[in-house]
Amino acid sequence: MRGTRTWLWMLFFGSLWGINEVITGEILFQNQVFLAGVWLSAWAFFILAASRGIMNKPGTSAVIAGIAVAFKLINAPPYYCHVLAIFLLGVGFDIMATLLIRRGGEDFFRRALVGIAGAYSGFALFALIITYIIRYEFWVVGGGAKVISYILVDGSLAAAVSAFLVPIGLKFGSSGWALLEKNPRWSSIGVAAGLILLWSLGRVAG
Repeated sequence: MRGTRTWLWMLFFGSLWGINEVITGEILFQNQVFLAGVWLSAWAFFILAASRGIMNKPGTSAVIAGIAVAFKLINAPPYYCHVLAIFLLGVGFDIMATLLIRRGGEDFFRRALVGIAGAYSGFALFALIITYIIRYEFWVVGGGAKVISYILVDGSLAAAVSAFLVPIGLKFGSSGWALLEKNPRWSSIGVAAGLILLWSLGRVAG
């Protein structure tokens, strides 16, 4: 995949993740839905897996997470703990996908392991950084017990969901890419149109 098309697809997947954070995230948090972050992360892992099925390159998942962060900051109120969680989820997934996914031949177990390890990594990175490095008061007050609960309860639920969604997302991305490559010019035009639509929706929703 050429550099321009790679960036186009990363922008698309990052914006797709971002619009879910802006619209669905706002609904979940305003209504104080139980474990809202877990349900949002489920969509995030599907998006990350689908993108990795197309672009199996180290760093792409972290870049997509960064784009999702930018989308949310531009189109919604700046809740910085939320955007940190989004970015670190992408970083955790990126590390595990880079270590565990190779081109072709992976079985379901290895792909599921990417979801499980990616979820635990992302949740652990967030809890540890926001508590012990950033020292955000809400987390500092909760201390180690809150960190452990977040990783083992929220992280375990996210890992269980991701064990199923990541293999599906990887398959969806790789299979869809085979079809899109038959008409690369039109697929690029379609992605560009999708980007315009997503950012327009983001501006309206925000």
